[in-house]
Amino acid sequence: MIGLLDDRNITQPDDVSHPIIPSSHHPLSLTGRSWILREADEKLVAALSQKYEIPDVVARILAGRGIGVAEAENFLSPSLKSSLPDPSHLLDMDAAAERIASAVVAGETMAIFGDYDVDGATSSALLMRYLRSLGAKPLVYIPDRMSEGYGPNTAALLGLKKSGATLVITVDCGTMAFEPLEAAHEAGLDVIVVDHHIGEARKPKAYAIVNPNRLDETSAHGQMAAVGVAFLVAVAVNRVLRASGYFTERKEPDLRQWLDLVALGTVCDVVPLTGINRAFVAQGLKVLAGRENLGLRTILDLATVQESPGVYACGFVVGPRINAGGRVGKADLGVRLLTCEDEAEALSLARELETHNAERKAIESMVLEEAQAMAEQMDGDCPLLVVAGKGWHPGVIGIVAGRLKERFHKPVAVIAVNDNVGKASARSVSGFDFGAAVIAAHASGLLLGGGGHAMAAGFSVETDKIAALAEFLQARMRSQGNPATGRKLTLDGTISIAGATPELITNLDCLGPFGQGNPSVRLVVRGTVNLRPEIVGEHHVKTLLIDRVSNARLSAIAFRVMGTKLGDALLATRGQIIDIAGQLRLQEWNGKKSVSLMIDDVANETMA
Repeated sequence: MIGLLDDRNITQPDDVSHPIIPSSHHPLSLTGRSWILREADEKLVAALSQKYEIPDVVARILAGRGIGVAEAENFLSPSLKSSLPDPSHLLDMDAAAERIASAVVAGETMAIFGDYDVDGATSSALLMRYLRSLGAKPLVYIPDRMSEGYGPNTAALLGLKKSGATLVITVDCGTMAFEPLEAAHEAGLDVIVVDHHIGEARKPKAYAIVNPNRLDETSAHGQMAAVGVAFLVAVAVNRVLRASGYFTERKEPDLRQWLDLVALGTVCDVVPLTGINRAFVAQGLKVLAGRENLGLRTILDLATVQESPGVYACGFVVGPRINAGGRVGKADLGVRLLTCEDEAEALSLARELETHNAERKAIESMVLEEAQAMAEQMDGDCPLLVVAGKGWHPGVIGIVAGRLKERFHKPVAVIAVNDNVGKASARSVSGFDFGAAVIAAHASGLLLGGGGHAMAAGFSVETDKIAALAEFLQARMRSQGNPATGRKLTLDGTISIAGATPELITNLDCLGPFGQGNPSVRLVVRGTVNLRPEIVGEHHVKTLLIDRVSNARLSAIAFRVMGTKLGDALLATRGQIIDIAGQLRLQEWNGKKSVSLMIDDVANETMA
């Protein structure tokens, strides 16, 4: 059976107008989360289903997520034609495009200064490939995380000038680089900042600052990753060159060929997959499926990804490997692979990144164990977690912060201390803008530097100010309503095990791409028997669910939950009747398709 189910009788389909978990039953799951059903207007469901000829289940989820009839077409079929904004709406964009175009025509030496993460690597690779297609030969510089830290530095910029560069384009960095950009300006080096991180009221000395999150910016597209902004820069430069007649005797590049890079950077920077980002990823995944980029194809082949790569492959297969060079290896390995045109070189680079990624995992595991022990001592009423340790590798603290955020469902800052200075990465939850908090802390004199966006940030701090910083961040969060308290799990509906079919997943796939801002569809399986939960690997719990009515079975798994409330709850309810919430996944083995459930939460059975 395909469809959402009514709470009153698990064998009856279609009506979901009632709360998924009545407040008279369990208000909290076994992990302390409130389950909230997205309510759907029945008239809107009918209108969506009829106008777009989509199954009721898809229409119901669209309505529950606030997608009306007018917005549904772009949501179901996101395209650049309908979503791409005019690049000129961004402040300084026209000046930046004119300057880059003039440098191309004049044959100036340009340099790209990128960040060492995936967003920086894809932004750098995109502009490198674009400028090369125009006949330019840009230099590229990716700073070393350990010795140089984040963003432009004076020595690197002046070094690029010495190498012949007259124009430097910073990508995914530069908005807060006041002193280095001042030094570059005094040296006669033009710098264009292409960024998306939140800035201060003052701006660095630059030829142009293209950033939808400038404080004086009015753009409605602040959710873009830096690679999205870089793509708009390429569109703007192309337009200037076209108007000047540059393509009269030269083939104009088709910018769509690099949307795979835009999709990868957008997914990996965990920015909302809404609006233009949704179109970037949807169209970029189509390009990625063609595997035209040699570096990306080589990574996918080494990772034995045979199916058409999606958001998961970007975020958990390709992204970590591109990141590995900047975290524990050579910072420029990712950019070199993404711009490589030689098969032997691509294989060598991909294998080197594979080795660094394995090293990263080992280092991450050690840091995570120590950081988690600290966080557990702080948990409870503490709304925001700040943990610090000497000798922690700065290259893995961002991943560790993400792991701790998932475990404790709170904003987390992880600080690697060395020589009385800590370098930190922070990850947030919905409702708390960590980037803005870092800017405020810097303005208050608590930080040496820092920046970021709502869900992720980075900063540097003197060790004797860490305690004061923690108090500042926690007070700021409490003043904003402390979104980490009263944790909620938003659900799209209920389903029987018999209804969990490959056909249902095919129907649900049209609601993708899923990610930040457009979460995967979460459903509840009601009144199922938790037959045999067991530990698999070192950290996961797998079980088999059985429907009491139809005797249908569904395999389910929860990743990295050992030692957590969810893992304990799954193991403690062996043989019991439970409600279980999660995301359906389609698996294929030896030509046969099957459905499994990725578990998000578990509750005591509430059915009469």
